[in-house]
Amino acid sequence: MRDDRACAAMALIPGGTFLMGSDHHYPEEAPQHPVKVGSFEMAATTVTNAEFAQFVAESGYATVAERPLDPAAYPGADSAMLVPGALVFRMTDGPVDTRDISNWWHWTPGAHWRAPEGPGSDVAGREDHPVVHVAFEDAMAYATWAGADLPTEAEWEFAARGGLDGAEFAWGDELTPDNRFLANTWQGPFPWRNFAADGFERTCPVRSYLPNGYGLFEMCGNVWEWTTDWWGTRHQADPTKPCCAPQNPRGPAVEGSFDPAQPAIRIPRKVVKGGSFLCAPSYCRRYRPAARHAQMVDTGMSHIGFRCIRRDKTTPQGENAS
Repeated sequence: MRDDRACAAMALIPGGTFLMGSDHHYPEEAPQHPVKVGSFEMAATTVTNAEFAQFVAESGYATVAERPLDPAAYPGADSAMLVPGALVFRMTDGPVDTRDISNWWHWTPGAHWRAPEGPGSDVAGREDHPVVHVAFEDAMAYATWAGADLPTEAEWEFAARGGLDGAEFAWGDELTPDNRFLANTWQGPFPWRNFAADGFERTCPVRSYLPNGYGLFEMCGNVWEWTTDWWGTRHQADPTKPCCAPQNPRGPAVEGSFDPAQPAIRIPRKVVKGGSFLCAPSYCRRYRPAARHAQMVDTGMSHIGFRCIRRDKTTPQGENAS
């Protein structure tokens, strides 16, 4: 097991019962329902470029974005695109159809965690920013090396709330109380103009904003964070039994996580949480603890990172584990 430097400082999350999800935002967040989680420790910050560099230097690990792609996994894909790379966000020149994410997400050969904008870019000066372009496998490899794990969706959401059960955000019910920015999000019309009123156009260094009630930084905004749960379009909760809060529920089995809009591409999806610097009131209000999104396990992107947890060995992890 590595020492605590491999997963930053750990904060104790006491565990308990809370209201998971929301009935007032996106349909995939419903139904809101009581859930129990046991106590665990969570890294105060997402894994940074410097921490991931230590892992790579000591283990020799190559991320998914640095490996050749398997043509069999991408039927019909242009063979010229089946090279190591990742999806890079590029601001558009003007207003575009926001129903088509290909307007701002571009497959970029040669993009990976050390070259987040593609060939010619690097992370110099961003050592304390969250590592990005990490697929689920990469995050799990780091966590295992660090003697840790990734959180379940329920654990992540409980921790993000910081003891404010039912609050809209990790700090309360106002996005910018007293006109203060408390998370790194997008200000302006997405995806063509970011006023960066919060001081950051892309990712920000960890610990840039005040921590939540459990001492966790940037649980909303900055980068989405991997969880170990397979994606489902709604929470699996029984509204007829509000008295019976499940213990750390794990969501559906892997078979339910595939994208029905892409039946030929059999790549499962995990739940990511927290929103990112690309979330905007004009497009994506997912910078909230209840918010959730489906992410294919094989894909690195400019706005996805992760943080580690360590559980008490006696703490139940629920069913349908990954």
